[in-house]
Amino acid sequence: MKKSDIPQDRGSKDTSNFKELCYATDEEGNYVTGNSTGWDPKKIALDNAIEEIHERTENAKQRVLKKETSPIEYYMELNKMDVSILASYIGFWSWRVKRHFKVKVFHKLSDKILKKYADLFKISINQLKDIEYGN
Repeated sequence: MKKSDIPQDRGSKDTSNFKELCYATDEEGNYVTGNSTGWDPKKIALDNAIEEIHERTENAKQRVLKKETSPIEYYMELNKMDVSILASYIGFWSWRVKRHFKVKVFHKLSDKILKKYADLFKISINQLKDIEYGN
């Protein structure tokens, strides 16, 4: 893309003061850098991804409130993780993390295991046990 073709579409309100560094070519074909204020297709894709994250988080919250899953799944979604990422951060196998999503299993977890999850999510054990704690 030529430097003069760098997109200058308006970004979202959240990114209106930011500029993105892009690489382009000048008139002589040399690579140069230029700033972009945004690109509509990229904004649409990011907005869609963020909306999907919000939906998954809200679905997980509703499932916790209905006692269909443990709060671990909700906090995993809230922190934009998946099972494999959560398992690697917490130091458990993925199958073990999935098992902790089961409400009966979650209620039997030791404080030591709950503390590992709480520390990772940067919350207290009470917040981990009750997603509406402190809200």
